[in-house]
Amino acid sequence: MTLDARTPVIVGVGQHEQRTGPEDALEPVDLMTEAARIAARDSGADDVLDAIDTVRVVNLLSWRYRDPAALVAQRLGLPDAKTVYTEGGGQIVGTLVARTATDIAAGNADVALLTGGEAWKTRTAVKRAGETLPWTLQPDDVAPGELVGGPLDMWHPAELERSISTPVQVYPLFENALRALAGRSVAEHSHHLGELWARFSDVARANPHAWDRAAHTAEEIATPAAGNRIVGFPYTKLLCSNEQVDQAAAVIMCSAERAQALGIPRDRWVFPHAVVEARAPHVSERMDLSSSSMVRAVGESLWKLLGTDADGIAHVDLYSCFPSAVEVQAAELGFSLGRQLTVTGGMRFAGGPWNNYPMHALATIVGVLRSDTGALGLVSANGGYISKLAIGVFSTEPAAAGFRHDSPQEWLDGQPRRAVELAPYGAATIESYTVMHDRSGARTLGILACTMPDGSRAWGLVHGDDELAAMTREEMVGRRVTLRPDGTATVR
Repeated sequence: MTLDARTPVIVGVGQHEQRTGPEDALEPVDLMTEAARIAARDSGADDVLDAIDTVRVVNLLSWRYRDPAALVAQRLGLPDAKTVYTEGGGQIVGTLVARTATDIAAGNADVALLTGGEAWKTRTAVKRAGETLPWTLQPDDVAPGELVGGPLDMWHPAELERSISTPVQVYPLFENALRALAGRSVAEHSHHLGELWARFSDVARANPHAWDRAAHTAEEIATPAAGNRIVGFPYTKLLCSNEQVDQAAAVIMCSAERAQALGIPRDRWVFPHAVVEARAPHVSERMDLSSSSMVRAVGESLWKLLGTDADGIAHVDLYSCFPSAVEVQAAELGFSLGRQLTVTGGMRFAGGPWNNYPMHALATIVGVLRSDTGALGLVSANGGYISKLAIGVFSTEPAAAGFRHDSPQEWLDGQPRRAVELAPYGAATIESYTVMHDRSGARTLGILACTMPDGSRAWGLVHGDDELAAMTREEMVGRRVTLRPDGTATVR
């Protein structure tokens, strides 16, 4: 086939991690700069860095730069590069890849550096020591040339009213709904989760960039212990994303004509085929907590664009902040949980550098695809509580129809949503639940997602330790509960 000169192509990828003490640690923009240099070397050409005309940085949390792309560009000697910064959310890497591919195809960019990085481990250590970070501060009037993405908008007022505001409170709700749907006991499901995450650990052991390359067994992962406390039932610490990392990743994209002009060897090229994005309603408004019509719609749109289905995808990395995120995505996209669903080891073992994890997955899958000519690789990027999703598919061979970017959002916006009761009173049925634990392992709070007799959703909180203990042993889904307007609940 004749390749259009403006076809977007990935030509270089880089990952960098540091394990030094705080006194020797690089700040995030320097981690990104090093990852960018690695990506340039990975391209196999000498002049790639000098050709970059736009630097695009993923929103980071470990430091509040005003325009981190400008700092990266300065360090790389690119004074004329246009700068882009993104809004937050784990989906944003997929959004940025799609935007960059579209800009290159349209001639609005030629050689783009996409990068992101976190030094959360260093930040945490310095803060715990009561010290301050000597990292770069930009003047108040500095702003990126362009801001990409929109607000993540993660919380419904009913959730905030009950202080349900963190991922480790919400993803266990999905997990227990999935367990009840599967008909597993608490013990059986614990074993299921251990087996699933042990396969992720096995992949991390072979990944030179993985943060935790130890051999974690299924039993070790699933069993609460001194170094593996339970966090939000049924999740132990080894089942949760690990943000305590210092990691950066970079991807260089350009047009096919520029790749050729720069002398980048053809065996370095990986083409984005398609990215499909969408957003879901707030958790409170979803019809079901064990599935996702949004993920399903994204998958259906993607398969239609590609002319294939899950069986046609050779290599997969599903966003893996918690097991339920992987389980829901796999079910809705058509991937068996028995196949390998990560190329990195996932966000617990490879590392979970907040919004930028999917760039590490993309950098890794580019290497995998270069060794499997013509195969398709998929990377999913998830934000919030399976709230926003961007899935990309890539290959060493270009797509016959060129790069495509789509969304089923119009259809999704027309689908029914649950009504939400802000001040519930009376009898309800438990739809799912979790029990939060403190750092000592003590039970602190039970969270109930309930349906009222009229089908609306309501939230309840349980405080009694005897009830909390029962919630970690017995099946609560389907049980009756009494809700009060102040948020307290009593399980019958």
